[in-house]
Amino acid sequence: MIVFYFSGTGNSRFVAETFCRAADAACCSIEDSANFNALIAAHETVGFCYPIYGSCVARPMREFVRAHTAALEGKRFVILCTQLIFSGDGAHALCAELPGGEKNVIYAEHVCMPNNVCNFPLFRVTNGAENARKLRAAERKTIRAAQDVLRGVVRRRGFNPASVLMGKSQSAFWPAVERTAAGDVKIDADCIRCGKCVRLCPTKNLTMGENGVEQAGRCAVCYRCVNACPKQAITVMFHRKPKKQYQGVSGKELT
Repeated sequence: MIVFYFSGTGNSRFVAETFCRAADAACCSIEDSANFNALIAAHETVGFCYPIYGSCVARPMREFVRAHTAALEGKRFVILCTQLIFSGDGAHALCAELPGGEKNVIYAEHVCMPNNVCNFPLFRVTNGAENARKLRAAERKTIRAAQDVLRGVVRRRGFNPASVLMGKSQSAFWPAVERTAAGDVKIDADCIRCGKCVRLCPTKNLTMGENGVEQAGRCAVCYRCVNACPKQAITVMFHRKPKKQYQGVSGKELT
């Protein structure tokens, strides 16, 4: 088994790596330089781990699956999603991209992780020891999922009609938000042109131009740049300067 993950600020990476350690599976970021078709061909079961945005699959993961549809034919699938509180059918949403739809999905699970949307006042940002309880719960759930898969247990979170219906209360609106946000990155006067956001951007949306950071309309709303900017000078979707940035998962929270 191999698991491919996309992670904006580290939450999905934590889940993917935890699952792969427990399942003795290979783990690979979709941002790696790799022969993905060859990796897929070498494994009977393929897993996907990604953050859920508005009950929808993060765009980089959607594009990854579409680019490798032919290689994924005939494979069994495991889907792991990270969410803040509730997504309804975030795992089921990937089935629209998978060859064969949901029929080859043997396991799907949603895992709650800390908030990384650092400039939206409704959700508080927490770091370090404040996240220990949530991360331990996420670790336990993820390890249990790995053990279930190894034992042949089939569980498909978010696939029942009620979950799908509840998910649509968010996913009906997200595509329009995603399209608008794709070109809605703002950089304020505090920018020091360090280039960190350019280096970190997973979609190569940001470049350094003569007048500072420029965008190409490909923002995936992963919040990596917003949380990493040393001057809190960059925002997307919500243009409120973050007072506190999400630092991701270091592993020390669990010790």
